[in-house]
Amino acid sequence: MMASFSRILAILMKEFIQMRRDRLTFAMMIGIPLVQLLLFGYAINTDPRHLPTQIELGDDGPAVRAIIAGMEMSEYFEIQGVIAPGAADETLRTNDTTFILVVPPDFERDLLRGERPDILLDVDASDPVAAAAGAGAFPQIVANATARFGMATSAANPVIHRRYNPAGETAMNIVPGLLGIILTMTMAMMTSMALTKEAERGTLETLLATPTRPLEVMAGKIAPYVLVGALQVALMLLAARYLFGVPFLGSAFAFTIAVTIFILVNLSLGFLFSTLARTQMQAMQMTFFVFLPSILLSGFMFPFAGMPGWARMMGEVIPTTHFIRAVRSIMLKGADLADVRPDLWPLMLIFLVIATLALTRYRRTLD
Repeated sequence: MMASFSRILAILMKEFIQMRRDRLTFAMMIGIPLVQLLLFGYAINTDPRHLPTQIELGDDGPAVRAIIAGMEMSEYFEIQGVIAPGAADETLRTNDTTFILVVPPDFERDLLRGERPDILLDVDASDPVAAAAGAGAFPQIVANATARFGMATSAANPVIHRRYNPAGETAMNIVPGLLGIILTMTMAMMTSMALTKEAERGTLETLLATPTRPLEVMAGKIAPYVLVGALQVALMLLAARYLFGVPFLGSAFAFTIAVTIFILVNLSLGFLFSTLARTQMQAMQMTFFVFLPSILLSGFMFPFAGMPGWARMMGEVIPTTHFIRAVRSIMLKGADLADVRPDLWPLMLIFLVIATLALTRYRRTLD
């Protein structure tokens, strides 16, 4: 039997009409590849430069200034200021810097005496990719700087102290970040499909007819998933500790606060999606549209400091960015609540904004 071109054309026109009516799905088909292209082309950088660097200045002479100038010229380091003696631990723990140059007292005098003094580079090696290039270039920078003064290339002894992940194991950085990525995907997706499932099954009208308020519906919808999220976190922590050897050095209370806020952020985001989508497929597509930037711009896979300024600004709006910072600080650096507070208040602010939008949108559906 010969195929009919007219019938094929009719079906083709019908598909175009359906595609035009389902504008959200069509936008996702165009938008997701475009976002991938832009992010991978412009934002992703596996050779980060201009990483934040602080100096603990115990001596200030010509050789020290030459070393600092050499670090800046290398483009791996961006000198941001001088910290007080003994402040290196707190500075690294709070994610304020990647490198700290520690110049000991009498460094210049010992150089002139030929005693080969140590000069220390403290490195936040919790992200081994971000720290590798700068740490690798540091010995040559010191050698070149001292050679300008007619000294031997071994006049100073560059010491590199890789903190929090001295072996440079990828699992130490990736596994804590997976907490944020998995919770983002599962929490937002499960909640986004909750209301859309009721709409597809025809039970949403019954829910809308009840005297429940939007806040009550939202609380009732997301409460069960808070427990599911807690179970996921517990399983991932056990796997991190006993399968991958990732330590937990920080405050359990701070970790609980961070996890709770982050779960609420993603559940409220899923609830917002469920008020926008008409089908479960659309709700899932919205989740993936958020999930992709969460992977690429949060510092999970690629060094956050190596991204261009506009990409870092976008990353600061993504809740996964702040959660991953907090979790890595707590688990690997021994941080407490005060150390991670700079990342907790943005999470709380994002939660309030998303929850307000979700409640406003749901209230409109009652009209």
